[in-house]
Amino acid sequence: MPDTVPQPESQHRVRIAAMGDMHIGRSASPGVAQAFARVREAADVLVLCGDLTDRGTEDEAQQLSRDLKSVGLPIVAVLGNHDFEAGLSQQVARILSDGGVYMLDGEAIEVLGVGFAGIKGFGGGFGRGALGPWGEPVIKAFVQEAVDEALKLETALARLRTPRKVAVLHYSPVRGTVEDEPPEIFPYLGSSRLEEPLNRYPVDVVLHGHAHGGRFEARTSGGVPVYNVAAPLLLRRDPAAPPFHIVELAWTDPAATP
Repeated sequence: MPDTVPQPESQHRVRIAAMGDMHIGRSASPGVAQAFARVREAADVLVLCGDLTDRGTEDEAQQLSRDLKSVGLPIVAVLGNHDFEAGLSQQVARILSDGGVYMLDGEAIEVLGVGFAGIKGFGGGFGRGALGPWGEPVIKAFVQEAVDEALKLETALARLRTPRKVAVLHYSPVRGTVEDEPPEIFPYLGSSRLEEPLNRYPVDVVLHGHAHGGRFEARTSGGVPVYNVAAPLLLRRDPAAPPFHIVELAWTDPAATP
C-alpha cells in the first residue's frame, strides 16, 4: 500500500473594513474622509452598513460615488433609513451600483471567497418587548415590514456556499448593540426578527450601523459576533483613528490533487 502523502493546502485571508452612517451631504466629515483615504492600506474589502447619504438625494449619492472611486477596493453596501428620506432610494442604489458598489437588498454575493448577504432591516424591538402583529392595520403593516426583511435575509443567507459568511445590515438584529441608547427608542433601532435567520444560517460575523449611541459589540443568541460600525460610534471610541472596523477572516482549502 502506498504511503499517504499530505496534499498542499491553500491559505486564504481577507480583511474586511466596515463602517456605516456616513450621512454624506450633512456636512463634510474629516473622519469619513480619513477613512476613505486610509482604508485601502488596511483592508481588502469595504463594507458600508447604510445611511450612506443624509437625505437620500441623487446629489448626495453622486457625491458619495465620487468619493468612493478613490478607495480602490471592492465595496459591498446596504441602504439605511436616511437613504429613503427623499423617496429616491432606487435612484440612490442605482447611482452607487453604476459607480461599482455591490448594493445588496436581499441578495448574496461572493467577494474574494467571502460570501456577503445584505439587507437594510427594520425596527420593531427585541425579545419580549418586540411589537406584535395585533390591532390596527398600521401596526400589522409595521410588523410585516420587519418580517419581510427577515425573510429577505434568510433567502440571501441560504444562497451562500462560501467557507466564510458575513451578514450586512443597517438595523441591529440584537439588543446588545443598542444598549446605551435611550430605552424609549430601542424599538426603532432594530428587531429580534432579524436574528432568527442568523440562527438558522450561521455566519462568521454580523455588521450593522444605525445606533450612533449604542455599543460596539455583542453576540447573537447563537454566539455570533455582532459589530455596530456606525461612524459616530467608532469616532467616539477612538477619535484619532479612521472610523472603520477591521474584521479578518481566514480559512484553509485543500489544494486540488495534481
